[in-house]
Amino acid sequence: MDIGLAKTFLEIMASGTFIEAARKLNLTQTAITTRIKNLESQLNCKLFIRNRSGAKLTREGEVFAKYALTLVQTWETAQSQLQLPVNQSKSIHIGADISLWNPLMTHWLEEITNSHADYNIHSEVDHTNKLVEQLQAGSLDAIVVHQPNYFSGLVVEQVVEEKLIHVQSTVSATPNLFVDWGREFKDNFDSVLPVPRQAALSFSLGPLALKYMLNQGGNGYFRTRVVEPHIQSGKLEKISNSPEFSYPIYVIYRSDNSAESLQNILNCLKKCLTTNTPWLV
Repeated sequence: MDIGLAKTFLEIMASGTFIEAARKLNLTQTAITTRIKNLESQLNCKLFIRNRSGAKLTREGEVFAKYALTLVQTWETAQSQLQLPVNQSKSIHIGADISLWNPLMTHWLEEITNSHADYNIHSEVDHTNKLVEQLQAGSLDAIVVHQPNYFSGLVVEQVVEEKLIHVQSTVSATPNLFVDWGREFKDNFDSVLPVPRQAALSFSLGPLALKYMLNQGGNGYFRTRVVEPHIQSGKLEKISNSPEFSYPIYVIYRSDNSAESLQNILNCLKKCLTTNTPWLV
């Protein structure tokens, strides 16, 4: 099948209309319509219902969507493998949840390049659910996350037993800072702490909250590896008698991936996690 047809299908699905898809693909609306008719003819089913509000997937269209995404991602992966520089033998694709790109992804990339200079590396930073979708589709080899998804065909392996601990600035213990460390943390926070998180100064990014606390004061929950250097320097202090929350790090990869390169990059991840390099943010 022409990959262009699958790309057109996915663009219409994302855009919601044939007109907007035509604009984004720099094609005429007639060309877009012809492509979809061709695709529907090959699949022998109708993929979209068109009305005044746009284009809606049929039941068959919803089923085909995941296959179209896999087709496009597999094709793009194949292209990247066939276009490697002459001094590189393997293309690998790794991902990290937004909360882990700094510094874990940085350390992981450094370890891979130091140990396997012939690897062509592609990195992706996104929310966990998006990374898992790419992993299932085959466009990523391995991902690191805090809250894993236990889907069939995926291997979930804990690599670090991390904690979230309550700390405060030694200059000023206020205001209360709430960092969104995920659904499980929020549920635990609400069940054991008397401070309503809705009234706190809220952050969706841990490093931003930490920089604010170091500069302006405050208190909140942060990863042990990150705050330890600041506790040692006297800028922060641990709040006694506050509960601690488990916040481990997991690596996820496909069970059908038996490539030597996967094992190599997993070894690189575990090696960089055993070093004493501080997590400064």
